[in-house]
Amino acid sequence: MFPTVSHFLEYLFGINLPLPFNTFGVFVAIAFVAGYWAFTQELKRKEALGILHPFKKTITVGQPATTSELFLNGLFGFIIGYKLIYALLNYKLFVSDAQSILMSTKGNIIGGLLLAALFAYWDYKEKDKHKLAKPQEATVTVHPYQLMSNLIVWAAVWGFLGAKFFDNLEYWDDFVQHPVERLLSFSGLTFYGGLICGGAAVLVIAKRNGIKPLHMLDVGGPGMMLAYAVGRIGCHLSGDGDWGIVNSNPKPFSWLPDWLWSYKYPNNVVGEGIPIPGCTSGKFCNELAQGVYPTPIYEVIVCLILFAFLWSIRDKIKAPGLMFGIYMILNGIERFCIELIRVNSKYHVFGLPPFTQAEMISTFLIVGGIALCIYALRNKNKLA
Repeated sequence: MFPTVSHFLEYLFGINLPLPFNTFGVFVAIAFVAGYWAFTQELKRKEALGILHPFKKTITVGQPATTSELFLNGLFGFIIGYKLIYALLNYKLFVSDAQSILMSTKGNIIGGLLLAALFAYWDYKEKDKHKLAKPQEATVTVHPYQLMSNLIVWAAVWGFLGAKFFDNLEYWDDFVQHPVERLLSFSGLTFYGGLICGGAAVLVIAKRNGIKPLHMLDVGGPGMMLAYAVGRIGCHLSGDGDWGIVNSNPKPFSWLPDWLWSYKYPNNVVGEGIPIPGCTSGKFCNELAQGVYPTPIYEVIVCLILFAFLWSIRDKIKAPGLMFGIYMILNGIERFCIELIRVNSKYHVFGLPPFTQAEMISTFLIVGGIALCIYALRNKNKLA
């Protein structure tokens, strides 16, 4: 396993380059890039087909930087400088535990003040270059795909908050015992929490800019499937705990790699399992006592296939909402099936058979997806 990018580089090239990046975080970033690409391509395609339309926006040009703009830029610069300079001055500590530094109050005041002044000055000079004696209003055309930068930021913010909220609900007992640690940790993220909250933020912004919710949902279906697949690569490579139940069964095929059937996740990032003899990877020196189903890699394979399927049929789907309905069904079935062999916290309510949070939500997704497909097909002429 590769808990950090440094471990990955050492495995590939044999070089020891200390970097403060964990593997999971890097793949989350790559997942956002993949989603950004897919969303953008769909927005452009739908605009070319006349389904989505550019809109006019009035802006004021020639204004100098306002006090609030200077303050916000200065505040942003202070936060970056406060953490960045401290991290550089304590680089070994930053490499070994970047999360504790980023989420703590530790920082460098001088570095913060210097970058605050630099950011504020940069904003002032940029606005001053284009300043007019009398600011003027101008009308610009905004294409739907040009909203993506704004959409991706809000999706990331609300997606992270939603993922943390749903994860803490799922592991409520642990949250009650360690509330601060769980709130400030970058680990422990629930996909469906991120999907629900991040998706809601995207729909709100899209609607404010004239994009109908069903059209925006259709745009997002393939992209979310692709982003999920890429993100799960990070889960597998880092060993973040999203693995399956113990698998002591013999391989069904001799040619199947051991790591694809039953895996102990050595050097996993969550420190689960037993110590690895002779390990020199610091705090990443544990592996599971027994091999488990490597469910993240199963999801990577399945979701890439499902993305390819959704991408291939997008030109054939005409009814608004149908694409997202199909995505909901496929996503729900995939996740429900993987939950059968995945380690997870189970709920015991009303005498029902034990079930996980993901099983419950995926069931709602399947039922909701079927309902949305029926609704879209029955009202395709009204919704267009």
